[in-house]
Amino acid sequence: MARRPLPRILSTGSAQIARSRELARTAADSATDVLHPLITITRGLGRLASAGGRKWADTPKDRRGPLLFLVASVILVVALVPYGPLLAVITLMTAAAWQGRDRTPPAPEGPDESQTQRLQSLYEALVPYFSTAEDPSPLYAHGGEWEKAFPAYEFDGSGRLSHLVIRYPAYFPDGEAEPRARIELLLTAKAGRGREYHFGWEEEGNELTVGVLAPLPTDLFAQRFVTAPGETVLGFTDPSGVQRTLPLTHGEELRDVPPVVWRTGVRSTEPHLLAVGQPGSGTSTLLRSIALQALQYGDVLIVEGGGTGEYSCLTGRDGVLGVEVGLAGAVAGLEWAAHETERRLISANRARQEGGQPPDDTKRPLWILLDRPTAFTHLAEADGREDPQALLQVPLRHGRAAAVTVVVAEQFDSLDLLSEAVRQHTRARVVLGPASTGQLKAVLGAPPHTTPVDQVPPGRGYARLGTGPVHRLQVPATPDPQDDATSDAHRQAVLDLLPPRTAPADAETTPADTGRTPPDAGPTPSGPEAPPAAPATSPSDPETASSDPETTKSLPVPVEAAVAD
Repeated sequence: MARRPLPRILSTGSAQIARSRELARTAADSATDVLHPLITITRGLGRLASAGGRKWADTPKDRRGPLLFLVASVILVVALVPYGPLLAVITLMTAAAWQGRDRTPPAPEGPDESQTQRLQSLYEALVPYFSTAEDPSPLYAHGGEWEKAFPAYEFDGSGRLSHLVIRYPAYFPDGEAEPRARIELLLTAKAGRGREYHFGWEEEGNELTVGVLAPLPTDLFAQRFVTAPGETVLGFTDPSGVQRTLPLTHGEELRDVPPVVWRTGVRSTEPHLLAVGQPGSGTSTLLRSIALQALQYGDVLIVEGGGTGEYSCLTGRDGVLGVEVGLAGAVAGLEWAAHETERRLISANRARQEGGQPPDDTKRPLWILLDRPTAFTHLAEADGREDPQALLQVPLRHGRAAAVTVVVAEQFDSLDLLSEAVRQHTRARVVLGPASTGQLKAVLGAPPHTTPVDQVPPGRGYARLGTGPVHRLQVPATPDPQDDATSDAHRQAVLDLLPPRTAPADAETTPADTGRTPPDAGPTPSGPEAPPAAPATSPSDPETASSDPETTKSLPVPVEAAVAD
């Protein structure tokens, strides 16, 4: 599929330079084809002159005189013979053309002995899967010819397969996941482990194309991406997977990279995201990258269950409503988020009933980022308090209509502790780090068309948006700038993206602590005042949410009826 680059706001001239280079390269190739005989003769004359010079240098000084006399005599005889000069020129040009010919040995046709043995071994390994006793003319048989089964193949410099086209019989169940998985596993073992392969099944033509994928770039760091409001770059993928590119700066170099763009907002079909990975796989890096992009257009509330201080650099920043690391703060912050979602729905519904537009404070995006929320589950059970995940039901269920987006990051070992609401409403999925095919299918809903490898760099994984295809993903490096192990270049890149501080880090209070948006937190994202402290029960219960008389006056319709979904 052809890539369609985004229009650039600032013209850098790189596209014009690339086109100029392509035109110059095409003109040079055409000129080389036209002038090839002249180039060959010129190269041959040079080689003849070099050979004559070496012959003259090797001749002893006492023999150079007779040699010059002999050469002069030959030239005189040739000049006196009829048509002698013409014949001499033709002879010289012929000798020059012979000497100037391309002496590069031609590439061998067909595979060599080791490659033939590798293809024959792969053919024999596929016989039990692509043959049956009832087939009168089997394509795969022990001792058969692999040339009919493998119409195209390529090897890399190390002698391993880099591209292979496999024909298989029509009765093979290529529409079932398990038989295809067995074939892919076998090809991965036979073609060489440690690499990532792409499998393209063409059911109509009964062909399987196996290709080796190049590693995704790991030197891309956080920066301002050329995206529209409501678009978030999760990472970067293969050029054939998407139809657009983003211009990125890498030092002084500017290059176009295909991104995985997640769209949120009222018209999004995947309004919430779930990221799963192993410890150290890069899920916190992904959340920091999303937070830095979300702060350009909205407000962010962060709840960290790990307690490692991964997001302390965002504390007190403009647009950051709070960074909660304790159980009490997490519960209070999520209660405020649930009430804020209800307030936005009611305000928007009242405005529509009056024939007007929703207020601006209901349109400003609100992001709720949770890193390892299951860590609070055990603490809440021990303390006899409500699980904070229960407070996510309203933002998850009605967040799309209220411009509220929820992003949850969790580890594989605690995946079973996620609530049903989180599992049901997070349709955008990301898996980072090493994972088996079963784990990928369980989280993403579909297996990838590539083979996962055991050793991957941080931030490498897969992404799937709703029911779309599974993309390979590399998250841009967005480390914690307060980490001592962070390089100076990456630390400065993150610091350049952080919004200015509006409150000291030690004196920063969250909206959940005061029951209202702090006055020094920049533009008010959620109205003049947030709801008061939440009751002990979940705000997702309409009866409980409207039990107060004053609150009941401001709730003309239930929350369920206020959702314009």
